[in-house]
Amino acid sequence: MLLRSLNDAQLTYCTNVHPGETLLAVRALLKRHVLQVKQLVAPGQAFGVGLRLAASAADALDDPAELARFKAELEADGLYCFTLNGFPYGAFHATRVKERVYLPDWQAPERVRYTQVLARVLGELLPVGVNGSISTVPGCFQANVNGPASERAMANAMIDVVAMLVDIARSRGRHIALALEPEPACFLETTDDALRFFEQYLFSREARQRLVDTADLDPAEAERALRRHLGVCLDTCHASVEFESPLDAWRKLQAAGIGVPKVQISAGLRLPRANRQGLDAFSAFADGVYLHQTVVQHQGQLSRYLDLPDAIAQAPVDGAEWRVHFHVPIFLRELGVFESTQADLLPLLTELASVPDCPHLEVETYTWDVLPEEFRNVPIEEAVARELRFVQDTLGSALAAGKT
Repeated sequence: MLLRSLNDAQLTYCTNVHPGETLLAVRALLKRHVLQVKQLVAPGQAFGVGLRLAASAADALDDPAELARFKAELEADGLYCFTLNGFPYGAFHATRVKERVYLPDWQAPERVRYTQVLARVLGELLPVGVNGSISTVPGCFQANVNGPASERAMANAMIDVVAMLVDIARSRGRHIALALEPEPACFLETTDDALRFFEQYLFSREARQRLVDTADLDPAEAERALRRHLGVCLDTCHASVEFESPLDAWRKLQAAGIGVPKVQISAGLRLPRANRQGLDAFSAFADGVYLHQTVVQHQGQLSRYLDLPDAIAQAPVDGAEWRVHFHVPIFLRELGVFESTQADLLPLLTELASVPDCPHLEVETYTWDVLPEEFRNVPIEEAVARELRFVQDTLGSALAAGKT
C-alpha cells in the first residue's frame, strides 16, 4: 500500500532537509533518515520519497547500471520516488547559499541539461501508473532578468525540456511535469507573475510551434502537451510571504488552466504587529546560509527586502506586519513572539482534500538546520513525521466534515 493522503494523493517530504550532494550521501541519508521517517509514519507500507538530487548525484545516476542499482535499493527498502526537487543545483547546506541557489538559471544551458538528466532519472524510477513531477527555479533571480529577450530565452529552454518529457511519455509510458516554483525576489515572484508568463510565453502560439518542431506534434497536441507537462509548484510559504492566500493562488491557477503538479507544504515566519522586541528576536533567524526574503505591509503598502538583515535595518516598525521566507515546521502555530503562516495553509489543504486529481503534496522545511535550537528540540525524523501526520490529520478532518 502506497503512503497517500486520504484523498489518494501522493504525500511525502523533501529530502533537501538533509545534507547530501553526492550519490553516496543520498544513499546514506535514505538509510539514516528516510527509513526512520518511514517507520514512524508508514511501517509495513511502501513510502514515496521526494528526492532532492544535486547535479553531482543526478549525473551519477545518469548511468543505466547505477540507476538500476539505485532503483533496486529503493525497492528493497520499501521506498519509491515520484517527485524530484530540481531547484538547487549544487551545495545547499553548511555553506553560503543565498542568491547562488538560483544558478545556473533557465538562461543557462547547464540548467536545461541538469533538468533533462533529472527527467531521465525520474522516468526510470517512477512506478507504473504514478505520475512524476520536477520542481524547479522560477526562471531566474529577479536581478538577472534582462527584458523580453531573457523571458523568451527561458521559455524556449523550458519548452525544449517539455519536448523531452513528451518523448519519455511516448517511449516509457511515464508522465512527468515540470513545475516552476514562484519565490520572492525571483522572476516569477507571485501567482500573477506566473499567470502572465504562462499566457504570454509558455502557452503562446510561438511556444506551440516550437514544440511542434522539436517533438513532432500537431499544433493541437502541442498545446495539450504544454499544459500537461508544464505547470506551477505552489509553495505555500512563498505565497504567504507575498501576502497571497495559497488557496486563492490555487484557484487562480486552476481558473487559468495552469496545472499545479506539486504543492510544497510549508509555513513562513510572521510578525503581525512589528515592535522593537520582535525585531530584536528576528536576529536569531538571520543566518548566513539562506536568503530570507522579507515582505512588510505598512499602511496598506507592501515593501520587499532581499534578506532579513536588510529589512531589520530599513523597514518600518510600528504596527507593520512582517512576513519572512524562513520555512518553519508546519505544526508550529507560534514561535516565541512570532507566529507562523500555518493559518494560510489550512484552507488550501481543506480544499485539496476533496480535489479528485490532487497534486503531489510535499512537506518542505529545509531550514531545519538553521532554525533556532529552541524550536528544533526533537530529532529531525520525529519532526518530519509530525509534519506528515499534521497534513494527514488536516485532510482527514476536512473529508470528515464534508461527509456530515
